[in-house]
Amino acid sequence: MSIGVRELTVLSEFKPFGLVSEELDGKSLEDVPEEHHYFLFHPDVAREGDGPAGPSTADLDFSSPSPPYDDGDHEIFIRGNRIIWSTGCRVHKRYSSPKTIIMACWCRMEAISDALLCVLQIDTLSIYGASGEVACVPLPFAIASISPLPFGLLLQKAVDGSSRISSSALNARDLSRATKDTGWNEAIMSSHLILKHPLEEPQATYIEERGKFISMKDFDERTIWTSDVVPLMASYNKSKMQHSVWLVEIVSRSEAETTMVDAVSTELSIPQYSFRRIWQGKCSQSAANKVFLATDMDGVPIVCFLFVDQKVLLAVRLQIDESYDEGLIDIKPQMSWTIPALSAASVTVTRPRVKVGRLPFSDIIVLGAENHLLLYSGKQCLCRFLLPIRLGKEHLHSKHSSGSADMFYDLKITGIKDAVEGRINVIANNGQLCYLQIFRCSLHRTPSSSLANDCITAVAQGLQFSFYNHFASLLWGDFGSAYFSISHPHKDSEWEAFAGTIIRICSRYRTRTLEAPSPVPDTAWDFLVSSKFHKCYLKHSFRCGTSLANMPDFSGVKCNDPHIQDNQNQKIFYSQLLAETLDSLHALYESLKLDKLRKQDVGQLVVLLNTIAISLGEANYMDYYARDFPSLLDESCSFDSCATPRTPPSLFQWIENCLQKGCHASNMKNLPLLLCRDKICVLSWARKIVSFYSLLLGAERKGRKLSTGVYCEIANGSARMPEELTVLAMVGERFGRQQLDLLPLGVSLPLRHALDKCRESPPTDWPAAAYVLVGREDLAMACLGSLSKEHESQSTSNLVAISVPYMLQLQPVCIPSSLTEITGSDSMKLEDSDSSYRSLEDGMEHIFNSSTQMRFGRDLRLNEVRRLLCSAKPVAVETSVSPTASDQDLQQHQLWNLAQRTTALPFGRGAFTLATTYALLTEALRVPKLILAGRLPAQQNATVNLDPNLRNISELRSWPEFHNGVAAGLRLAPFEGKMSRTWIQYNKPEEPNFTHAGILLSLGLHGHLCSLAITDIYRYLTQEHDITTVGILLGMAASYRGTMQPEVSRMLYLHVPSRHQLSFPELELPTNLQSAALVSIGLLYEGSAHPFTMKMLLSEIGRRSGGDNVLEREGYAVAAGYALGLVALGRGKDAFGFVDSFMDRLFQYIGEKGFQNEKSLLAAQTTEDHTRFLGQMVDGAHINVDVTAPGATIALALIFMKTESEEMMCRLRLPVTHYDLQYVRPDFLMLRVIARNLIMWSKMQPSRIWMESQIPDFIKSAVLRLHGGSDDDEFDAEAVVQAYVNIIAGACISLGLKYAGTKSEEAQELLHSYALYFLNEIKHIPAVTANALPKGLLQYVDRGTSEICLHLIVLSLSLVMAGSGHLRTFRLLRYLRGRSSTEGHINYGIQMAVSLAIGFLFLGGGMQTLSTGNSAIAALLITLYPRLPTGPNDNRCLLQAFRHLYVIAAESRRVQTVDVDTGLPVYCPLEVTIKETEHYAETSFCEVTPCILPERSVLKTVRICGPRYWPQVIQLIPEDKPWWRFGDKTDPFNGGILYIKRKVGSCSYVDDPVGCQSLLSRAMHKVCDTIDMNCPNTKNNNYPTPGSYKIDQLVGTFSADPSLIAFAQLCCDSSKSRSDANFQEFCSQLLFECVSKDRPAVLQIYLSLYTTIESMWEQVKHSNLIFEDSLFLSSLKLALAYNEALATGKLSSPCGSIIQCSFIQSVRKHIEEILISFPSLCENFFNYLDSGKWPDCRSDSGKMDAILLSWYLIWYGIPSSHVVRSAVEKIKVKAPTSSTMVPLLQLLLPTTQAKGILEIDKFHFSSSV
Repeated sequence: MSIGVRELTVLSEFKPFGLVSEELDGKSLEDVPEEHHYFLFHPDVAREGDGPAGPSTADLDFSSPSPPYDDGDHEIFIRGNRIIWSTGCRVHKRYSSPKTIIMACWCRMEAISDALLCVLQIDTLSIYGASGEVACVPLPFAIASISPLPFGLLLQKAVDGSSRISSSALNARDLSRATKDTGWNEAIMSSHLILKHPLEEPQATYIEERGKFISMKDFDERTIWTSDVVPLMASYNKSKMQHSVWLVEIVSRSEAETTMVDAVSTELSIPQYSFRRIWQGKCSQSAANKVFLATDMDGVPIVCFLFVDQKVLLAVRLQIDESYDEGLIDIKPQMSWTIPALSAASVTVTRPRVKVGRLPFSDIIVLGAENHLLLYSGKQCLCRFLLPIRLGKEHLHSKHSSGSADMFYDLKITGIKDAVEGRINVIANNGQLCYLQIFRCSLHRTPSSSLANDCITAVAQGLQFSFYNHFASLLWGDFGSAYFSISHPHKDSEWEAFAGTIIRICSRYRTRTLEAPSPVPDTAWDFLVSSKFHKCYLKHSFRCGTSLANMPDFSGVKCNDPHIQDNQNQKIFYSQLLAETLDSLHALYESLKLDKLRKQDVGQLVVLLNTIAISLGEANYMDYYARDFPSLLDESCSFDSCATPRTPPSLFQWIENCLQKGCHASNMKNLPLLLCRDKICVLSWARKIVSFYSLLLGAERKGRKLSTGVYCEIANGSARMPEELTVLAMVGERFGRQQLDLLPLGVSLPLRHALDKCRESPPTDWPAAAYVLVGREDLAMACLGSLSKEHESQSTSNLVAISVPYMLQLQPVCIPSSLTEITGSDSMKLEDSDSSYRSLEDGMEHIFNSSTQMRFGRDLRLNEVRRLLCSAKPVAVETSVSPTASDQDLQQHQLWNLAQRTTALPFGRGAFTLATTYALLTEALRVPKLILAGRLPAQQNATVNLDPNLRNISELRSWPEFHNGVAAGLRLAPFEGKMSRTWIQYNKPEEPNFTHAGILLSLGLHGHLCSLAITDIYRYLTQEHDITTVGILLGMAASYRGTMQPEVSRMLYLHVPSRHQLSFPELELPTNLQSAALVSIGLLYEGSAHPFTMKMLLSEIGRRSGGDNVLEREGYAVAAGYALGLVALGRGKDAFGFVDSFMDRLFQYIGEKGFQNEKSLLAAQTTEDHTRFLGQMVDGAHINVDVTAPGATIALALIFMKTESEEMMCRLRLPVTHYDLQYVRPDFLMLRVIARNLIMWSKMQPSRIWMESQIPDFIKSAVLRLHGGSDDDEFDAEAVVQAYVNIIAGACISLGLKYAGTKSEEAQELLHSYALYFLNEIKHIPAVTANALPKGLLQYVDRGTSEICLHLIVLSLSLVMAGSGHLRTFRLLRYLRGRSSTEGHINYGIQMAVSLAIGFLFLGGGMQTLSTGNSAIAALLITLYPRLPTGPNDNRCLLQAFRHLYVIAAESRRVQTVDVDTGLPVYCPLEVTIKETEHYAETSFCEVTPCILPERSVLKTVRICGPRYWPQVIQLIPEDKPWWRFGDKTDPFNGGILYIKRKVGSCSYVDDPVGCQSLLSRAMHKVCDTIDMNCPNTKNNNYPTPGSYKIDQLVGTFSADPSLIAFAQLCCDSSKSRSDANFQEFCSQLLFECVSKDRPAVLQIYLSLYTTIESMWEQVKHSNLIFEDSLFLSSLKLALAYNEALATGKLSSPCGSIIQCSFIQSVRKHIEEILISFPSLCENFFNYLDSGKWPDCRSDSGKMDAILLSWYLIWYGIPSSHVVRSAVEKIKVKAPTSSTMVPLLQLLLPTTQAKGILEIDKFHFSSSV
């Protein structure tokens, strides 16, 4: 048989666009080398891939047309050191390199989804990401070439590659590492290296020889080709003149070690890469000019070697073993052949959308020895390609274009290159060496037919190899080529070629079958023109808009196949060929019937199938097709029926049987055999549907195979019922809602039922796509919150791909990763209602956003907090209208007191704005002003300043500015990554100041100082600014907290002079600086129990400070004790190796009796310590416990925190007698009470009984005696009362620490009552307090002590209610802040306590709270240290910077619910469950978002409750760990954002706080009634009537679904009147059904059912041909089967059917009425049963009769007349005298309904009787 001849499609004359770009740039190229090279590639090569877990190619859906190509081929152009990446006719990107580029290639590496452009230079490998990232890999060896592999890049060393390159690009560290590292030692010796990641070192490779692994050291094996799809490499050994094909394998370390020979070290990295030779051959004395991968005709890969000198192409066929996951493990040397060739390339022509495993199906284009361009599929030559006869001027753009059309006759193809898909560059000349032309040509004819491609693929995968070989030779031979000789091909030319080839085969079979050959036409074309098929095809050509008039003439075509020349053999051959073709195309036909968009293709394909069935005499097949398309019938069409006609498989029948009887009882013969084969991609659509129904109805899994015989990919996740397993299968097969909408409505109903059943409570471990599929986008967003940023865009695109089509435009561009991104838009920011604050920059202007407004927007408390904490405007001073001189002094006095309060405000403002905004890295940080001036409202707001002559104002400008800077920096929220070092340096002032020192501390508390280099820290320290140094020390320690970072540690120890060596130069450092260094050491070594550090800090407690202020030595001792407690935090006795001496020392510092002898203190000292002991704080022979006791007490409290140590509690005993009370200061009792309670943590209870238990009995009795009014001289009343109030305050502080951030009502009530008690003692207020508390104790206590105790209790109360904004507590704080100096002892420390309390109460704008972890309690303890400062510069008892360490205890446990459909924050009730403890059982309580959750240590469950939103449960394991940090991938709350989905039919709590879901029905009916009343009026009135309702507005209130709103506007709007009132009423009822039951997806199902019945009635009554096919009836039958499956329990659902059962029953009733109403149907049915005769379709009435008969046969499930007659004959043989055979007919015809059985019985038996 001669091969066909086809024309190439010339796209354009080719010229590298890089050259064109250089010409357009107009740049001088004098210094640029002339040599250049380029390569073309498909856009998919550089596109983002699916990653390691991406979908396999077998999952591609071939039921829909392939997507169009991108904007042409891409090009990489290289010249010198420049690369131009162009797409089509535009430059996409440019790359420049400092050195000359040797070569470049695209590559994909593990764990990187983007394609990478690898550029090789002389000593560097540059790797460019498609998004702009660049990585440079220094190359210490000479690399000859680079080649891509599926998992990395292969580097081929040069011959002298073992010698290193001397280059400035390689530093000494890299070279020294190469000599020390074992992997590099192997890399030195290896000839081939593999780079699997840009940031890793290239790995050595090994070769497998006789089961052992040795290093690949053969430098003669030069790599000539690698595959980037499968791990193959081809090489050439020049010394052996041998070509080899290698398989690159990954070998595990254990396997390598067991087989490694001595030459290779066992210290190898994992994984190992080895080469295994799978083929070798001595083919040529030189290396192959080209190597590429193609596929044989049966899909087996072949490696092709082109040898230009021998003019031959060697093809080696490979063998794939499926058990090795597509690994190439064997080679068949005998399966090789050669093809004469001058040039060759791999192209995709015959099956452009088919993939074999990972490889696309590729053909071979060969330039033959006679300069013929030939297309091969494997070893078979299919056709020859020619350039067009005349090349139009539109294709020629060169300077030789004049007359080129005339010269084209002499053009000869001399070469081909640059093949991409089905496009190649053809090099041609006219015999003159100086005149060469390059044309970009396509081997495809556009447009292509998806139906033809699918049919060819189905035939190729369904036919035996010999059959398909013959078919391909016919398709691509002269016969098929004639279809492509038409000058203007239409869209169906490919389909006509395929159909013509099949018809030719039918013609040959019919010719061999007939005994008399004379009536058979000589050619296939003559047979086609004179056949009945021609007439039928012309009738149906309107479906595709084509005509057979343009089909070419094929006269004279003969069959020259030598192996089928015998007539009988030909008959058998063509019979089997047509039978397999019929089976394959029928399977495709069944698959296309399941896609509503392929109905036109189904109409074309059924004509061809009917022709094949006629040729084979398959009566059942013809009857089957006639039922689907009655217009195929022609009464003059005659055929010879075969002896044993087969029953065609029917997927609709199989699905119906599954729904009725279950998966196991269904007839497997209804499944096409081709469907059950693995990797038949053309039937993937049908395979997916069959697999879904199999899993839904009880099929068993056997690996990837199901018991029904099909295979299925199932996504990861748990499944408790078949419906959930079906959902996972839909996700695994990438079958989303868009695909579900393509199914016929009856097929989609059970699948929608499965999605609806899983919607309520899906498993928690599903992938995000599964949640989207079931309509739970809220759970999907929560699932995506754990992904990293680099995967977010890919995951979002996957979600969009699986969403419903009408929701695509609503998908956000990016997924918000934090609440700030949601609420940060300008449209959602709400300004302060007070206009005076709108333009004021007070550091709190950003606090008013949607989140804070949702939580506190019902009142003005946030405005009040902002007013109370504002320090950026003058404060009001009350004076008279006409002030006198004395009034001016009063003004200054009031202004000074107000300045004390103003300077304390930054403490509260920092807590209030904690982590509430983000820094703009392009702008400097703005610090609000600290204004100490006042304004006089009585004098028109005149401004008055402090008089510097009366007061020392300088002390108000140092530490307050520091605190102001801290507050400004604390408002910056932690970033997901590190803050830019450049931004920190950008904010550094020229001269050091207090404000920037505070900013440094705040940045350190947020962990941002980690981005600073040690040189930056050195520059800060060399400024010799003490406050800046304090900020740096504390900030660096907080950033590196608990890490013991060596460089930071050395810096801190440098600032502790007492630890310097004796030879070290003496440094004079301020005491404050030394105190900061000690606490910083404690933070750095937190929880480490580092022995040396603990020993050092212990000695520092009793050491006199070497600073300039001896009054600050108590603060130094407290800092040392606090640092010691941090180092051994919560470790108890486990922290010491020398417990007795260590503990004795601490108790000596406390002043415990029996340990105040100096000798005992010096007993354990070393010589050096003895020398240093001379600096201990001693007064005479005793330790000054007034200085050391606070620090030692704090140290013991932190070390034994939560250890429940009875021993420590006993040693920290309180006085038990009046005598003991004389030896303990009252304020130390407060610390002891705090320490005892921190140790006995679990014993604390928020009850008055527990509070009373803290007070020693003798103190209680003495206080009661004083309360009774008796004055006793036996005890010191003042000392007793002082002890009493301090113990009460200490107990309150302990409760505040225990219940910090818990919002405990018991603790709040108790602390609030004690606060009112103290306040009432100071000044009587109208408040109710407990009667049990003693009265009138103020006379025994000084005012300062009472004020301090009061404000410490208030601070403790604010700790408990942190972040809650509790109104009653806030009112108390506002009252305390508003007191003047005349009402109380008001100073800086008191104002600082009030300010901090307000900040804690609204911590982080109500979005933050406090933790009770060990670190948090330690930080809060130092913040609440009970010695308050007296002035802004008072650091005697505690460095004021330590008061900001509460940031360590802050946690962002807030949760905000966001509507996933609108993206807006909403209110939602949460049910929170906390675990059982020793004090209470497991408890559940309700919160309304936004809210703050309990701590992680007790949190067990968070559940979305309430009827308005879909339920969602977050299960947690209570762990004693801190809350998840921002950006933590394991955070189940996604950084505080909980996505929820509102149910359709429910309003949000903002629109309807009360709830009107029950009113929906009445509202809808009222709207519908209004529509009915207004319909007649709207015809004559363009304006709506007063009081009329808009139904679309009502629907928009209850649902955000755009499909429901659009449907309401289109079909239910009273202003758009319709003539059919019934349809409008139906639409209104349908809308109510979808909204009330939250099932918008069933809207189209109801509409389809309604319109189908209406159209059927119209066709029957008015004889309008609306339906010319009967496919819709099979779908309607499945809807009835679904309803029956629910009734029988095959399918179950707690909510019932998604479609009303009564509605489906009404559909059945209407169809039966339609069939009964046609008068001639009974006669036509009886004629069909009698002889199988259909009505004559040549007339309109006959066509209508045939359509109605097909409806009847399909609806009642009546088999073909042949089957019915066979059943009747069997019955008559068994029971010839019976009058009725209904029971036997039901047994023999199980799929026929009762109505059909009765009619068959009536015709065959009743008539005979």
